[in-house]
Amino acid sequence: MNIITKLFGIKYPIIQAGMIWCSGWKLASAVSNAGGLGLIGSGSMHPDTFLEHVRKCKKATQKPFGVNVPLLYPELDEIINIILAEDVKIVFTSAGSPKKYTSHLKEKGITVVHVVSGAKFAMKCKEAGVDAVVAEGFEAGGHNGINETTTMALIPRVRESVDLPLIAAGGIGTGASMLAAFALGADGVQVGTRFAAAEESSAHMDFKKMIVNADEGDTKLMMKKLIPVRLLRNKFYNEVEKAEMSCATADDLRNLLGKGRAKKGMFEGDMEEGELEIGQVSSLVKEIQPAGIIIEEMIKEYNDALCKLRKIED
Repeated sequence: MNIITKLFGIKYPIIQAGMIWCSGWKLASAVSNAGGLGLIGSGSMHPDTFLEHVRKCKKATQKPFGVNVPLLYPELDEIINIILAEDVKIVFTSAGSPKKYTSHLKEKGITVVHVVSGAKFAMKCKEAGVDAVVAEGFEAGGHNGINETTTMALIPRVRESVDLPLIAAGGIGTGASMLAAFALGADGVQVGTRFAAAEESSAHMDFKKMIVNADEGDTKLMMKKLIPVRLLRNKFYNEVEKAEMSCATADDLRNLLGKGRAKKGMFEGDMEEGELEIGQVSSLVKEIQPAGIIIEEMIKEYNDALCKLRKIED
């Protein structure tokens, strides 16, 4: 047991990221049942859909699970009300100020974790009273920090800045990378991309196949004039890249993005016109697996890597 497993009441210090269009109740409950912490991603759900997922997750697992809440979400107050009414015990917040809801949630006995992309934001989290932070590096999929700080550089910087329980994210999809994160000062890891390709993920099968077929260099951080997002290469990606090379304005990119682009790709399976958000570690994901097997493999890989290091010490 370490500080993260104790904080959440879980067996392994592995958290499944609350990804839009991928992280429904099936994935969250499967991860929790396997000893990790599953998160429902509320960012792609209307309140009625979110309520359905929370209730189904409660029926599917007796283990702890949580929800991820982007603080820029337009129906945020309704989501928070559902969390309180359904007695959800763990909330990960992102994309906004940790001061917005932390004290309110903690007053209700909820464990609050906030996602950051830099040490200065981690210090604001401590001031806000969060229970832990997720430090997410440049390698991560989806929306990303503008400073492009890699996980290797970010984790030790955050570790020296705050004494909060620290969860590393970005480029972590194997037990060896989990061990590396611990060596850098993390207490746990958050895994997105590998779980996005899990059998229980709500992502479209064609998107999962693209993840496992991705090669090194097939993702890139795009749309920095709006909100930076890491995308897989496809027709939409090429259009964005061409626009950015032509000095497109933020409004130009906003018009190109339109509405529902991420849903079109990741959930509905349009592999040409959809926005395909995924991390660099996709090049290491070779197959679509059950979430429980992913956790088993990561723990075995972690132990194997640890044994190798101990042999070097000997």
